Amino acid sequence: MILAYRALGVFLVAILLTAGPLFASVLDESLDTPRTRPLSHFEHDSHNEIAELEESCALCHHLFDDNGALLEDESSEEMACRDCHEGSHSGMPKTEAAFHNRCKGCHLAIRQGPIACGECHSGKEE
Repeated sequence: MILAYRALGVFLVAILLTAGPLFASVLDESLDTPRTRPLSHFEHDSHNEIAELEESCALCHHLFDDNGALLEDESSEEMACRDCHEGSHSGMPKTEAAFHNRCKGCHLAIRQGPIACGECHSGKEE
């Protein structure tokens, strides 16, 4: 089962990267559009434990070289998402789009997890 999730993770990285908070925290990144809903609350450790992603940090914490190629053995865990997703890097989605693409894209692909706006942006810490 773990191998299936890891294979799915690699597949999702490839698809999500071509298409377009470090621990339990509230996303306080800049947004592409004016905020119309509360920020989402993401329980990093419990999410990754349930999804069996403890060893797949680079699935979300990814880095690229100067040519835009994914650095498979590198992780951006020590960086804020906005360091790269602030719009100054060519071809890099802004922070809000990056989170929506990554989170919703994965949830849709595995047919599990929240995908509707209010499921994440509820204003409640769960």
